[in-house]
Amino acid sequence: MDSNQKQEDLQFYKEAYRREQQKSRMLAGKLADAEVRVADLEQNLNRIKGSFFWRLSKPFRSIIHWMQRTKERIGYYGNVKGILRKLETKRIEKKAKTQHGTASFPSAEEAKRQRETVFPKKIKISILVPLYNTPKNFLIQAIDSVEAQTYENWELCLADGSDAEHAYVEQLCQEYRKRDSRIVYKKLEKNTGISGNTNECLAMATGEYIGLFDHDDILHPSVLYEYMKAICEQDADYIYCDETTFHGNSIDNMITLHFKPDFAIDNLRANNYICHFSVFDRKLLEGTELFRSQFDGSQDHDMILRLTAKAKNVVHIPKLLYYWRSHKGSVASDINAKSYAIDAAKGAVREHLKSLGFRNFEISSTKAFETIFRIKYEIEGNPKISIVIPNKDHCEDLRRCVSSILEKSTYDNFEIIIVENNSTSDEIFKYYEELRQNSLIQIVEYRGEFNYSRINNLGVSRATGDYILLLNNDTQVITIDWMEELLMYAQRKDVGAVGAKLYYEDKTIQHAGVVIGLGAHRTAGHTHYRVSSNNLGYMGRLCYAQNVTAVTGACLMVKKEIYDKVGGLDETFAVSLNDVDFCLKLRKAGYLNVFTPFAELYHFESISRGLDDKGEKAKRYNEESERFREKWKKELENGDPYYNINFSLDRSDFALKINR
Repeated sequence: MDSNQKQEDLQFYKEAYRREQQKSRMLAGKLADAEVRVADLEQNLNRIKGSFFWRLSKPFRSIIHWMQRTKERIGYYGNVKGILRKLETKRIEKKAKTQHGTASFPSAEEAKRQRETVFPKKIKISILVPLYNTPKNFLIQAIDSVEAQTYENWELCLADGSDAEHAYVEQLCQEYRKRDSRIVYKKLEKNTGISGNTNECLAMATGEYIGLFDHDDILHPSVLYEYMKAICEQDADYIYCDETTFHGNSIDNMITLHFKPDFAIDNLRANNYICHFSVFDRKLLEGTELFRSQFDGSQDHDMILRLTAKAKNVVHIPKLLYYWRSHKGSVASDINAKSYAIDAAKGAVREHLKSLGFRNFEISSTKAFETIFRIKYEIEGNPKISIVIPNKDHCEDLRRCVSSILEKSTYDNFEIIIVENNSTSDEIFKYYEELRQNSLIQIVEYRGEFNYSRINNLGVSRATGDYILLLNNDTQVITIDWMEELLMYAQRKDVGAVGAKLYYEDKTIQHAGVVIGLGAHRTAGHTHYRVSSNNLGYMGRLCYAQNVTAVTGACLMVKKEIYDKVGGLDETFAVSLNDVDFCLKLRKAGYLNVFTPFAELYHFESISRGLDDKGEKAKRYNEESERFREKWKKELENGDPYYNINFSLDRSDFALKINR
C-alpha cells in the first residue's frame, strides 16, 4: 500500500470517527434533555401520589387542588420569603412606572432646549412606517408622536398597502403630508407584507440614518434627540433603547417594562431583545437588504443580526423611549397571533450562524417563550478538560463531587486535579489514596497559608488539558452533558470564561451570572439569587445562554491558553473577588464571558453563611473589596454593561431603581 493510499485511509477513518463522535454527543445531549423532562415528570407524579386526600371524594379533592396550586405558587418563588420578595418587586415596579411614560416627557423649557441644540453633525433620520389597515386612532397617535420630536431633522416615510375598506388611511396621511413637508406618503398598488412595504418605505427615504417604527406604536418625544447625542458623542452607527408594552390609548397603561442590557451577541442570538427602536447608519445596508420576505414575522431579528454584525459601534440608550402597543392580533399581545414568526425567528438565527461559519448546531424553543432559543453548538474535536478542585478536609463533599463527575458526565476526555490544602483529617488522606488508583485523577499538594487564587494557579500549572474547569469541592453534577454545554462556548475564539447555573440544596439559585457593583459593598453580586429553579427569570433570562460581566469560580471553564495569557487568578485576592477580577481581566483582553443555564450543578455552599462580617474575616473582606473597587474603578463607575442602570444595585431580582 503506497503512502497516498495510507493517507486517504487515515483521513477516511478520522472523518468516520468524527461523525460517530458527533452522533454520540448529540445522543448525549438528547439524553440530558430527556433526563430533565423525566425529573420534572417524576416531581409532578410524586406530588400526586403523595397526596393523601386524593383518595377522598371530589369536594375534598377540589380543596387539595387548591392547596397544591398554592404550594406551587410558593415553590415558584422558592419559599414564603420568595413570595414576599416578589410582591415587594411588584410594588417597586408599580412606583417606578410613575417615573416613565408621560411623566418622563420633557418640560416645555427642556423641549425648547433640545429643539435649539445644534449638533456637530447634520443628519436626517428617515423613519420608515409600513401601513396596512391601520386603525385610525393608532395611526394618528403614531404620526403625532413623530411630529412631537424635539430633534426636528427627520423624515417620515409611509408606504400604504391598505385595502379599499380602509381608504381612510390614505386620506389621513395625505392630510398630514399637506401640513408637514417632512412626511412622505406612497399608496402601494398591493400589499406586499411587512418586508415588502417597509422596503418601499426605504426606497422613499433620503436620510443618512434609518429608523424603524411600527404603525400602531408611539415614540417618546426625546428619542431622536437622545439618538443624535449618541451619534455625535459616541460615533454610534446602530442605536436602540428600552421599551414598554402598553394597552389602551395611554402609554401610562404600561404592562411590561423592558430594560435591556448593552449590546450582547449571545443574548441577541437567543432572543431578539433589541427589537425597538432601531436606528442605524444607512451605510450598513450597503451590499445587503433591509427586510427579507422569507423572514416575515421575524424580519427585524434577521435585520438586527445582520446589521449589528457590520456596525462599528452599537449603542444602547438605557431609557424607556419606545411604547409598544398591545392589542388583539399584535405580537406584543400574543406570539401565537403570528405563529409563523417562530419559524421565521429560528430561520433568521440559523442564517446568521451559518454566515459566521457555524455548522451542525441545533436551535430549539425554550419554556420561557417560543422565540427564546436554546442553541447547541457543535463540539470541535475532542479537547481535554482539566478539572481543578481545591480541597481541605471535607471528605464527604469531595467524594460527592468527584463521584458525580465520574458517574454522570457524558464527556470522557478529562482529568481531575485535586489541590490538597493543609488537610488534617485521616479520613481525607485515606480517600486520596483511593482516588490515586484512578488514572484520571492526580493529587497536588499545596503548602502555605490559604490563598484560593494561588491554590488554583498551582493546580492549573499541573494541568495537561486544553481547557481549564475551576470547580469547587462542594458541587455536584446535575446535567450529564454539563461539560459539553460549557465547552461549546469556551471553544469559541471570542469567549473567555463560561459559567454554569448553580443551585443550593433546596433548588433555589446560587449563581446565574455576576453583576459588578451589585450589593452592599458595591463590588459584585449574583443576579436571581435564591430564586426557585422553576423561575423563568427577568424577561426569560434564566432560560437562555447570555453574555455577562463575570461568572463564579465555583464552576468556570476557560481555555488554558487564555488563562495563562491573562495571568490566571490574581493572588492578591486571596479569598474573595478573585473570580470576578479574573473575568474582568478577560473582558479587558477583548473576550466575552458567558453564562449558560443548561449546565446545571448543585453548590452546597451554606445559604446561611452570608458575608464574612466578623473579626479578621470582615477585615480581610473589606480590604479585598477596597482593592477591587480601586483596581476596577472605571468599570464600576461606568456600570455593568449587562445590567441596566435602571435596576437597583441593592437587590438581585432586577427590581427597578426609584428616583427620589
